[in-house]
Amino acid sequence: MQVKRFFAADMRQAMKLVRDELGADASIIGTRRVAGGVELTAALDYQVPAAPLQPNPALEAELRKTQAKIASAQAELAYREQGEALKDGQLFANESIVAPELLASPLRPERPAPAAAAPVLAAATDQHALEAMRSELHGLRELIEVQLGSMAWGQMQNRRPQQASLWRRLQRMGLPAELSRSLLERVAGIAEPRQAWRMLLAHLAQAIRTPKEEPLEEGGVIALVGPAGMGKTTTLAKLAARYVLKYGAQNVALVSMDSFRIGAQEQLKTLGRILNVSVTQVDPGQSLLQALAPLARKRLVLIDTAGLPANDPALCLQLEALAGRGIKARNYLVMAATSQSQVLKAAYHSYKRCGLSGCIITKADEAASLGEVLGLAIGQHLPVAYLADGPRIPDDLQVPRSHQLVSRAVSLQTAEEPSEDVMAEMFAGLYQSSQRRVG
Repeated sequence: MQVKRFFAADMRQAMKLVRDELGADASIIGTRRVAGGVELTAALDYQVPAAPLQPNPALEAELRKTQAKIASAQAELAYREQGEALKDGQLFANESIVAPELLASPLRPERPAPAAAAPVLAAATDQHALEAMRSELHGLRELIEVQLGSMAWGQMQNRRPQQASLWRRLQRMGLPAELSRSLLERVAGIAEPRQAWRMLLAHLAQAIRTPKEEPLEEGGVIALVGPAGMGKTTTLAKLAARYVLKYGAQNVALVSMDSFRIGAQEQLKTLGRILNVSVTQVDPGQSLLQALAPLARKRLVLIDTAGLPANDPALCLQLEALAGRGIKARNYLVMAATSQSQVLKAAYHSYKRCGLSGCIITKADEAASLGEVLGLAIGQHLPVAYLADGPRIPDDLQVPRSHQLVSRAVSLQTAEEPSEDVMAEMFAGLYQSSQRRVG
């Protein structure tokens, strides 16, 4: 019997260390929270031959019992807290009924009674115990989720190897787990692998929305929003040049709301001189509606905005201006295909307040995959208005079609198969998200 302790920042990392060093047959015999993370004790008996991974009804039943205990303990904690609050409320209510003059009196005893310290100490002890119990429950829940993810992935490989193969291919494309599960549910009844893959890609193409008419053709006021570094100014230059080449410079105007970035105004003014179009600068504190008033006769007005942090008060003012009723702007979120999934999600939640008409995908030529950005566009029902795949103005800007985006995403999928740990962690994340929806 080999017993070893592992330290990590969270339970998933600790489980990965166990699998890497002791293998999948190791048993977890203890867990506890420590400063900086978790401590996990694992044991391995080399005398027991490794058994093939099979469904274990007993383990599933035990996990369900543990989940029920966790839920019961959480309910008991909530009940205790409510009971303490109710008890305190009744105490103060009784004092106000029996001796209202005591509550109204401004006098206070000079020395607190010695017995008054006891309830305070007891309350502090109870709070510490509650926090410790919450920490233990959180660690136990993480452990259960990791184990359930590994078990679910193992069952998927044993019972439905074709579905497992499709899962791997979708992960190579970078698609989110929730979207992958939804697509796989639609092709679950197709037995032939190639046909299942083709139908899956067809469903993926149907999920991607693209505008029926190019936004430039509709005219009006178009604003490009998004964090810094996404390529808003370069995309605006491509849109302006594209419109000038087709309709001339007299019907288009450029507006800059970026007074924060060094050189942003000069960059747009240089573009205006090259294209021979007017450029209007909106200073901080100036009304956007007033700045747009002289441009009312222009068929197309393109607005470049500043990429500001989500907690910057200036960002709220900027988004409120774009969402104003008198502006009637169509706002497009610019998303770089090179950005991580969490960055894209944060950008969407920061800029959705101004009302988004769609998105523009940039830096597709530098991206290792398109799954992350397409997953966000599909999940948030954002039409993909344009695809920018290079630095050339205006050549490297396309009006995409859904099947073209899918074909490009397939061509960019990684050559390496995702590891077993990655797949198990993904299934654990799916279990956690489903539990969150139920709760």
